[in-house]
Amino acid sequence: MGPPDFASEPLLPAALRPGARLAVVSPASTPRPDLVERGMRALRENGYEPVLFEHALDRGPLYFAGTAAERAADLHRAFADDAIDGILCTRGGFGSVYLLPLLDVALIRANPKPFVGYSDQTSVQGWLWRATGLITFHGPMVAADFARANGVDDASWLHALTATQPWSMGSSEGLQVLRPGKASGRLLGGCTSLLVASLNTPFEAQTGDCVLFLEDIGTKPYQMDRMLVQLEGAGKLKGVRGIVFGEMRNCIQPGAPEELLTDSILFALKDFEGPIAIGLRSGHVDGANVTLPLGVQVELDLTQAANPQLHIVSPAVRG
Repeated sequence: MGPPDFASEPLLPAALRPGARLAVVSPASTPRPDLVERGMRALRENGYEPVLFEHALDRGPLYFAGTAAERAADLHRAFADDAIDGILCTRGGFGSVYLLPLLDVALIRANPKPFVGYSDQTSVQGWLWRATGLITFHGPMVAADFARANGVDDASWLHALTATQPWSMGSSEGLQVLRPGKASGRLLGGCTSLLVASLNTPFEAQTGDCVLFLEDIGTKPYQMDRMLVQLEGAGKLKGVRGIVFGEMRNCIQPGAPEELLTDSILFALKDFEGPIAIGLRSGHVDGANVTLPLGVQVELDLTQAANPQLHIVSPAVRG
C-alpha cells in the first residue's frame, strides 16, 4: 500500500503527561554534547525524563550523527519502546533525508508518538505525514532551544502537546499581516529549503488544501523569491488557502533595504490570492521557539492588522 493522500484521517499521538520519558535522538547532524546535556537538564527541570539514545552523540561519517542505518535504528527503537512517550531531536543540520527510505512506516503507524523538531527534520515530518498521517510538531530541539535561556515558548508547547481544546496564536508569537484575509485548512510545511529539496522525489511534500507554514534561516530575499517560484511552478501552491512565514532569521541582503524580503515575498506571490502573514516565531528563531502542530486544522484570520490570529481548531494529541 502506498502512502495515504494528504486528506487521510490524521493519526494523533498521545498527549504528553508530567514525568513523560522523552527519547533524545539525532536524525541529522552531530550535536555539541554540552548543549545536549544543558537541554536535557532543562527538560528535567520541567518535569520530563529525557533518555539519550545510543547514536545521538555519534560523530561521523562526515557531519552525520552516525550512519543512516544507525540513526534510523534509534528512531525505530524510540517509536517501538512502550516506555518512551515522545521523541525530541537534538538539532538539524543535514542528513535526515537519508533515513526516509529506511523508515518502517508500519511500525511508526502502529506506535504514534509526538515527534518534535524543525530545520532538517522537515524531511522526516513531511514523510511521516504522507506515509502515516502522523501529526508532528515543528518546535524546539534539545541542543538548539532547550539549551538556551528562554529558548522555548512554554504556552504553545503545552497547548500543542497536552491540550485537546482549541487555542490561538497572534502578535505575541510574532504574527504580522502581509496581506489581509481569512483562510482555513490543515497546517503543513516547515523549512522552505527542505520542502523545495523534496520536489520530484518519492518523498515530495504534500501541500493541498492547507495553510502553508514556511520558514528558513540565512536565506537572501532573491533566494526566497526563487524557492517560492519553484514551489508555484511545481504546483505546490495549488489548493493552498493561506501562507504563514516564520521569523525568517537573518534572511537579509547586506546593504539592501530592510523591506526587501517582504517585497520579494509579495512579488513572488503576486498571483497567489490567499492571505499572507509573516513573523511567526517557530523554527529558526532568536527568542522563545513556538511549537506548531503540523497536520491539524487551523483558521488564519488576518482581517485586522492589529490582531492577526492563527486558530488551532482540531487537537494535535489524544487525551
